[in-house]
Amino acid sequence: MSSDLDAPSAAAELAESLLPPLGDRWLHTQAVARRAQEIATAVPKEDRDLLVSAAWLHDLGYAAELRRTGFHPLDGARHLESLGAPERLVRLVAHHSGAEYEAAQRGLTAELAAYAREDGPVLDALIWADMTTGPAGQSFDFDQRMDEILTRYEPGSEVHTAISKARPYLGAAIARAQERMLPQPM
Repeated sequence: MSSDLDAPSAAAELAESLLPPLGDRWLHTQAVARRAQEIATAVPKEDRDLLVSAAWLHDLGYAAELRRTGFHPLDGARHLESLGAPERLVRLVAHHSGAEYEAAQRGLTAELAAYAREDGPVLDALIWADMTTGPAGQSFDFDQRMDEILTRYEPGSEVHTAISKARPYLGAAIARAQERMLPQPM
């Protein structure tokens, strides 16, 4: 399975093997994958499967059996790397939704830096899919999603501080993704 994890069906299969016990996290993941399909026209055609696969796998590191650092982007990326997943997929999972901001709060900047961040249409579209989807799969606009995260996590916590600092970066990524979205053929 590992060599074809950039195929959405294989990515979905791996996600389904690990995330359903997490309840809402599994609902969120499924909805993020749907949202990625919606915005796929914002990325080059050859990257659309990669985007959807990254959406399926972005929260893989929350699975209890994969937790090593407790920082899900890093734990997920390391697991994918151990499976021989394509490097771009690993890097997208590692850097989804402003992960570098939370890595800084957790003292994991050097560990995350082992995975080069790929700025561009695919990461922007992945951020859009994640940051417009609520914790149980609800469709949110960016401001609703930010408010939800800031309410769910205590002020001063690693996540609250990181997401507050990441807000301008995330908002810019979402705006770029929306600008790139091509109209669907009739």
